[in-house]
Amino acid sequence: MIQIKEQDIPPGYYEKLMVVENYLKEIPIEIGLLELIRLRVSQLNKCAYCVDMHHKELRNTGDTELRLASLCVWQETPYFTEKERLILQFTEELTILKDHSIGQSLLDNLGRFFTKNEICQLTLAIAQINTWTRLMRAFSFTPGNYQVKNHHQ
Repeated sequence: MIQIKEQDIPPGYYEKLMVVENYLKEIPIEIGLLELIRLRVSQLNKCAYCVDMHHKELRNTGDTELRLASLCVWQETPYFTEKERLILQFTEELTILKDHSIGQSLLDNLGRFFTKNEICQLTLAIAQINTWTRLMRAFSFTPGNYQVKNHHQ
């Protein structure tokens, strides 16, 4: 039975992915919003390792347990701002691909809060966590062991 462990991953593999991660660390979008994207994509893609990681990262930013527990039903709760709701909608549109393109009204609404550059950066952040979640699922990383580094404070 083939199972790929972290030590089996070829040299340079993570380093290439980290080029994008390092770019995303420099963008002017709040870390809490980026982590909200990451947790939602992790839920949608059913990556237990990633859910564990980004739940802990969001708690480290000061987000509440109530909001995190409600993220999977964000449309039905009052706990998220209009800006966050638009980001979550955009995140879901890009993660759960459908037979149509992203609606112009969604892009226009995002434009009320973000510049075109920032929308491009959000798109990259969504694409990147989609990549990570798929890799972690393929490699069967075990959830629960992730430790937050205090880089958000």
